[in-house]
Order: sequence, then C-alpha cells, then structure tokens
Amino acid sequence: MAIALGLIVSPLAAFGQQTQWFVPGQVRPAAAPPPPHPAPRPAPMPAGPPGVLPLPGQAEQAGLSGPPPQFQLPPAPEIPPMPKGQATPAAIVGILSVPDVLRVSTAYQAAYKELNARGQKLNEDAQKEQGALRELGQAFAAERAKLSPEQIRSKEKQIQDRATEAQRRFGERNRIIQEAGQYVMLQINRTMEQAAQQVALSRGINLVLNRAQILGTTADFDLTPAVVEVLNKALPSVVVPPDGVSPLAVASAAAPAAPAGHPPASPAGHPTPAAASNATKPQKH
Repeated sequence: MAIALGLIVSPLAAFGQQTQWFVPGQVRPAAAPPPPHPAPRPAPMPAGPPGVLPLPGQAEQAGLSGPPPQFQLPPAPEIPPMPKGQATPAAIVGILSVPDVLRVSTAYQAAYKELNARGQKLNEDAQKEQGALRELGQAFAAERAKLSPEQIRSKEKQIQDRATEAQRRFGERNRIIQEAGQYVMLQINRTMEQAAQQVALSRGINLVLNRAQILGTTADFDLTPAVVEVLNKALPSVVVPPDGVSPLAVASAAAPAAPAGHPPASPAGHPTPAAASNATKPQKH
C-alpha cells in the first residue's frame, strides 16, 4: 500500500511577474519582478469552475478551442465627440532592467536565500515522510494475510490518516512560505518604485520602459545603475517573517490597537524595511 503525498514546493512563486512599463507621476499597482534564478516549473492552471470564463491560456484546457461563437449584439451606444484637450507632453524616455536591479539588491538576495532554504527543508521533510509512509505500506502488505478484516481496515485507516495529516501539515508550511515571498516582494516593490520615481524625476524623465521589451538602446537611457544605488541605500534588508509564521500574523501583531470610539486602522503598515519594485513613476513635488 503506497500513498503519495503529492506535494510540489515552489517557495518563491511570489517572485514571479513583472510590470512592463510605467509612467512617472501616475499611480499604477506594483507587480512582483522575476527571480534572478530559474523558477520552479509551475503546475498546470485549473480550468476554473463551471460557467466561468477561462483565464488567458486556459481555453484549450477548458475545451474551448476553435472559432468563437457568433453573437448578434444590440446596437452600439453613440459616443459624442470630445472637446479638444491639453496635448500630451513629448515623451522623455528612460530604461529600467528590473532583473538586473534584483541581482544586486542586497534585500532581495538575502530574502531569496532564506526562503529558498526553507523551501528545500520542506521538500526534504516531505520526502522523508513519503519514505516512512512507503515503508509502512510495505510492512502492512507483508503481514496483511495474517490479519483479520477488521484489523486490515484499522491498519489502512491509520496509514491513510497519517498521509492526510502529512499532506495538510506540509501544505500549510508551503502556504506560509509562499505568503512570506509575497510579503517580501511587497516591501521590495514599494521601495524600488519610490527609487525609480526619484531617479526619473531627477533626470526629467516622464516615461520609463522595461528593458526586456526594448530591442536595443544605449547606456544613456539606462536608469538601472542609479536605481540600484538608491535602492540599496534606502533598503539594505527586508523583514522576513520567522520560519513557520504567516506574515498575516506578523502584520496583525504590528498593527496598533485602535483607540476607543475610533474604527480600527487599516492593515497598511508592515513592520520594518522594504525594498524595490519594477515599474513605477516619480511624483512631482
């Protein structure tokens, strides 16, 4: 009787996506930049619940490949002409390479090393438990002929209960590591965005592009070295929650109690330093 835990750990999945561009002075949500090392292969995306449109890339998995259906739409609303407005200013462009910023970010590298070590330890523990369950199954198979039907059912339940509990326990540990990665990247994105804003403002730049989307450029447009310098000075390290502790618990413990008669403060404050982000925009003072 062999029972697989089926646990695949990718502790730094939060270090995953990146913003493609940003306009200085305009607020855009920060996205998590890519890892400087190869990321674990992601599991296939679920097709989604019935009746819900699949996400991009899921059409074939959901069995929706082929030409889309032709619908007869109602008449389109008429959009009136708009009065002439202020002309868009000429673009003054800068280039930023987020992966290169992260490769030399002391905050990112230290956090990545710590969370990667936690993920490896989790995988090792899961493999040990998998081996122990395999041995239990083999021992049970060897003595099965000597057991009564009631003893067989009891033994099977014991092994299955242990496998279920192991799956729950390791899944919980993996979730906490994933949340820690997200917590770290929120800190890094916040400060990197501010650093990029200040660098762009200091040079009169109003549009910063991701270098990964540019076929070619020169060093004159590259803001990466300046952003790295500002980032490492402003944020040499980030807060990484203790191993096994969810950052949600850390944030709740750090939030001050609301005075009587006042609503509780929103959980915006995270305890301690934060670091960089990818696409951002400087704000004019």
